[in-house]
Amino acid sequence: MPAVDAATLARMDGYPFIVVSWVDDAGYPLSVATTFKTDGTAGRLLLDEPGGLPIPTDRDVVATGSHIRPQPGIGYDERRYLSVWGHAAAPSDGTVALIAERTWGWDEAETPFFEYSERSVPQSRRYLAQLSAVRGHPVKPRLALGWLILRTTRLPFLTATLVPVLLGLVIAARHGPFDWVVAALVVIGGSLAHLATNVTNDIFDTLSGADAANVNPTQFSGGSRVVHYDLVTMRQLVAVAVGLYAAAIIIGLAVLAIRPSVELLAIGVAGVLIGLAYTAPPLKLVYRGLGEIAVAAGFGPIMLLGAYVAETGRLAWEPLIASLPVAILIALILYVNEIPDRGGDAAAGKRTLVVRLSQVAVERLYLVAGLVAFALVVVGVATGIMPWPTLVALAALPLVFQVSRGIHQHYDSPYLLMAFMGTNVKLHLYTGVLLLAGYAVALVVAAIR
Repeated sequence: MPAVDAATLARMDGYPFIVVSWVDDAGYPLSVATTFKTDGTAGRLLLDEPGGLPIPTDRDVVATGSHIRPQPGIGYDERRYLSVWGHAAAPSDGTVALIAERTWGWDEAETPFFEYSERSVPQSRRYLAQLSAVRGHPVKPRLALGWLILRTTRLPFLTATLVPVLLGLVIAARHGPFDWVVAALVVIGGSLAHLATNVTNDIFDTLSGADAANVNPTQFSGGSRVVHYDLVTMRQLVAVAVGLYAAAIIIGLAVLAIRPSVELLAIGVAGVLIGLAYTAPPLKLVYRGLGEIAVAAGFGPIMLLGAYVAETGRLAWEPLIASLPVAILIALILYVNEIPDRGGDAAAGKRTLVVRLSQVAVERLYLVAGLVAFALVVVGVATGIMPWPTLVALAALPLVFQVSRGIHQHYDSPYLLMAFMGTNVKLHLYTGVLLLAGYAVALVVAAIR
């Protein structure tokens, strides 16, 4: 525990009274509330002698000041506490002097609750290890199987795959015959490859120490942390990744058997290699500031062109151009999600773009990239490569400015930024859905004609 200093002890003055606790001769814990004064220069608390239950001077005692404010329907906020351990000296003039030896505390205004919880993980793991030794069998945290699968694979992020794959399929439907079996296989195979990449990233982020160094994970960033929390072992996580990659490759080979194509084979191999190289050595692309480019390529042209080629057996300009806005927006999800992680990433040697750039540069790059994504939709329609109904995607443009303002306002507040991280995910999803809607209209118009 940290050494006691006058400044730390002076924080006790923020509490109107404290609770003094100790263990009596029979082994029972006793507590009494009392008022006090702080004597920081002497490193002690002057406790007013409570009536009826004297504070012992022959054993360790702890004095705790705490504060919490109920928020009906929400929970609590303004939580803080400070505990001071030490020995009490003999009473003098109705006071007992508690000589401070060590302290421990938490102030929600300084360390948010979720960060405090993350910083407590090593302590929790040590406690469970000690408990396991005492009981003679492993005592570990547990999560229901469904929730464990959801967390381990980060299943909700599959929209990053579904948007480009479905776009590739609907564009293919405009250009020739459509095979529903191939379409189903492409969706399943792409999803499995995405989940395998998620799990692989968690493996190497755990091994590199990035997860342990990151004390500000959010709903959208920080990885699954299932190994860090002892929910699964590293061996189990590796087995999951191998199984997912194997299943994705088998489905890819089935698609190749139905639709033999050198282009499709090349796209599939490139997708697997990028997924592995993202965090795996020796390339470790995200550690070199190339994560956004890898994600843009993998969840943009590779996914979309892969779906298109699986149906048509050939490459074309339209799916490539249509993939670019999607690619930029999915890269921006990673980009914004790296903001809360930047401290832990830097400590682990993970030199992402956000780690490398200043706050001003991060904000400007986000806004410029977001505007370029929608400008590409306009260019695609203006050149006749994309059908005019896809301009409906511009309806999602205001979300770019919402997220940009959020980044500016909450750059150093991970949990306030989290709402805008969610909006950023919606930006990618809504733009993709609107592009799909535009292509659906184009298909209907072509059918009528």
